[in-house]
Amino acid sequence: MTGAGSRPPGEASAQSSVPKPPRAEARPRQLSAHGLSWADDYAWIRADNWREVLRDPSRLPADIRALLKAENAYADAALAPTAGLQKELRREMRARLKEDDSEPPQVDGPWAYYSRFRSGGQRRIYCRKPREGGAETVLIDGDARAEGKAFFHFAGGRHSPDHAKFAWSSDDLGSEILTIAVRDLEHQRDLADRIRGATGDIVWARDSTAFLYVEQDENHRPSRVMLHRLGTAQSDDIEVFVEDDPAWFIGIEPTRLGATAIISVHGHDASEALVVDLDHPMAAPRLVAPRRPGIRYELMDHGDRFFIRTNAGAPDFKIVIAPREAPQEANWRDFVAERDGRFIADATLFKDQLVLLTREMSRPRLVVIDLKSGESHEIAFDEETYFLRFEPVYEFDTSLIRFSYSSLARPQETYDYDVANRSRTLVKRQTMPRGFDPQAYVTRLVFAPAEDGESVPVSLIHKRGLRLDGSAPLMLTGYGAYGYAVEASFSTNRFSLIDRGFVFAIAHVRGGTDKGWRWYEDGKLGKKPNSFRDFLAAARFLIAEGYTGPGRIVAQGGSAGGLLMGAVANLAPDLFAGLIADVPFVDVLATMLDASLPLTPAEWLEWGDPIHDRAAFDTIRSYSPTDNVRAQRYPAILALAGLTDPRVTYWEPAKWVARLRATMTGGGPILLRTAMEAGHAGAPGRFDRLEDVARQYAFALRCAEGGLERAAE
Repeated sequence: MTGAGSRPPGEASAQSSVPKPPRAEARPRQLSAHGLSWADDYAWIRADNWREVLRDPSRLPADIRALLKAENAYADAALAPTAGLQKELRREMRARLKEDDSEPPQVDGPWAYYSRFRSGGQRRIYCRKPREGGAETVLIDGDARAEGKAFFHFAGGRHSPDHAKFAWSSDDLGSEILTIAVRDLEHQRDLADRIRGATGDIVWARDSTAFLYVEQDENHRPSRVMLHRLGTAQSDDIEVFVEDDPAWFIGIEPTRLGATAIISVHGHDASEALVVDLDHPMAAPRLVAPRRPGIRYELMDHGDRFFIRTNAGAPDFKIVIAPREAPQEANWRDFVAERDGRFIADATLFKDQLVLLTREMSRPRLVVIDLKSGESHEIAFDEETYFLRFEPVYEFDTSLIRFSYSSLARPQETYDYDVANRSRTLVKRQTMPRGFDPQAYVTRLVFAPAEDGESVPVSLIHKRGLRLDGSAPLMLTGYGAYGYAVEASFSTNRFSLIDRGFVFAIAHVRGGTDKGWRWYEDGKLGKKPNSFRDFLAAARFLIAEGYTGPGRIVAQGGSAGGLLMGAVANLAPDLFAGLIADVPFVDVLATMLDASLPLTPAEWLEWGDPIHDRAAFDTIRSYSPTDNVRAQRYPAILALAGLTDPRVTYWEPAKWVARLRATMTGGGPILLRTAMEAGHAGAPGRFDRLEDVARQYAFALRCAEGGLERAAE
C-alpha cells in the first residue's frame, strides 16, 4: 500500500501547473423578504427552465453549461496530479468486490427470488428459481437494459401474486422521473404497458391484472395513487387517491398479509395511513386516523386487527393495536409501551411474532415478541458500535425472520433467525476475494462533550497499532437531518483510507435519531445549529483524544450532510485540511424561499418557512452556507453536483463555489465537479461509482499531506 505522504510511481507532482479557477460572472439580482433586501450575484445560475432540464438535460442554457464545463475542467486539472493515485485506488477497491456476488434467495410461494451480479457487470440481474431448486429465470438483466444508455438505474420491481408478471421501474436520466414497465415471465416478453412520470412504488391487485402506482405532478411531487389495468393506456388509469397539499408526500406498499396495501401520507411533522383492499382496488381507501400535527403512525395488517407504530403520547414511539373494523385513534390500545431511553426505530409483523428494531444510546437491537404468550427476547450482539436491519421476507406465516448485521470492521452477515428455537443460521457472509481480517482493526463508540452539556456519539475505526498521538489524518462524516441515523455499517471502500493510516469516524449529530426522537427534534427548525456545533464538538474531542490533530481532518457529508459541511467551513475552517461536500444543500435560504421547487413546501416543517415566518427567516439566514461565506481562509473543498438532481439542484453548489471564490482571502482550492448525466445518487453502475469514490479519496489523501493547498498557492 502507498503511504499517506508518498506518491505512486509515475504520478505528477502536486506542484504541476493548474489553470486559474473559473470566475462566475456577477449579475446582481435584488431579493427581498420581511422588509429586508439583498443582492444575489449568482441567481442566474438557476436555469429558468429547470423543469425542462430535468427531463432533457440538453435544454440547459448555453452560458450555464459553459460555466459548469469550465468548472469540471478546472477540477480535473487540479486533481490531475492524483491520476495515478486514483487509478490505484480504483484497482484496489474493485479487488475487494466479489464480482459475481449474489443475494440470498427469498421464498414466496413456489419461487425463490434473488439478485446477482455477473463478473464484470455493472448492474444487478434480478432472477428466480423454483423453491425446491431448478433452472434460473432472469426477470430483468440490468446490464442488458443499460446498454447504450448514458444513465440507467433500476429503481425497483415487484412480482405479481400469480408469479406470472414482473412490474419494474427505471430512471434514464437521474432525475427520478421513473418509467414503469411490465415483463411477462411466462412468455419471457415485455408487455406494451408503460407508465411515465411515476415514483418507484408498485402494488399488484390480488387478481394480477392491474397494479397501483404513485404519479408525480408537473412539479415532480408524488400526488396521486393510480390504478393501471394491463393492456390499457396510461391515460385510462383510474385515480384511487389524491393529495392536493404539496407539503405532503404519498407512497404505497403492500402488507405482508397480502390482502391489503397501505397508502402512507406523510410530512416532516405528521402522517396518516389509508387501507386499500387489493381484491377491490378501485374502492375508496379507508382512512385509519386523520393526520394531526406532531402525530406519526405506521400501519401493519394482522387480519382482524392492526398493529401500529406511533409516537402518540410516546416521543420515542410505542406499538398499539386497533380493531380492524374500528381503527380510529380512540380505539388504540398499548401493546408495547414506550420505555425511557429506547427508541423504536422500525417494526415488522408476522403471523405469530412482532419484531422491533430499537436503538439505545446509538446501539441498535432486535426484540422478538411472541404474539400468543406476550413473551419477548432480544437478539444480542457484542460490538460497541454496529449496524442492524431487517431484510425482506415475503411470507406472513413463517417462524423465520431475516436480518443483516455488520460493523465498521465486520463485513455484512445475513441471518435467518428461527423464533421457535431462538437459533440463527448464517445464510450469507460478505466476502472479499483477497480476504479480510477484522482483528486487524479497532472500532470504538466514544462520546464527545457538546458545549450545552449533551454528549455526541462518535463511531470510529482505525488500524490496530496506529499511534494515537495526534499525527494521524482523519475522515469525519456526518448527516444530521430528517431523523435519519447514520449507521456504523461496513464499507469495503473505506479501507483504502484506513490502510493508509487514516482514522475514519462518524459523528452522530443532532438531527438524526441516533439517540432517539429527542435527538432529532434538537437538530431541526430553530435548533438546527446544534447539528453544526455537535460536529465541531466531535472534531475537537477527537483532536483532544489524540486520534488526529488540528488541520488533519477531512470532513465529508452529502445532501443535508453537505449543508453540515458548508456550515462548519464557515464556522471553523482552521479545523479542517479539506471538505468533501457531495450534492450539498448549501443555498438553504434561497431554496426555502422558492415554493416552486419540488421539495420546498414539504421541507418547511424540517427547516422552517422563511416566507411566512420571520423567526425562521432569521434562523436560516444565520447559517445558510452560501449566505454566510466570509472573508477568511478556507480549506480545500471538493463540491459535487448532479445536473438532473431534483433534490439538491445543481445550482446550489455552483452558487456556493462562486461566492467562496469571490470572498475568501486564501486557502483552497475550491473545486466543483458536476455530473452532467446523473442526479442525486451519482453514477448508477457499481464500478462507475468507484470512479467517484477514488476521486474523493485522492482529494482527501492530498489534503492530508497539504499537496492540494500548495498547488492552490
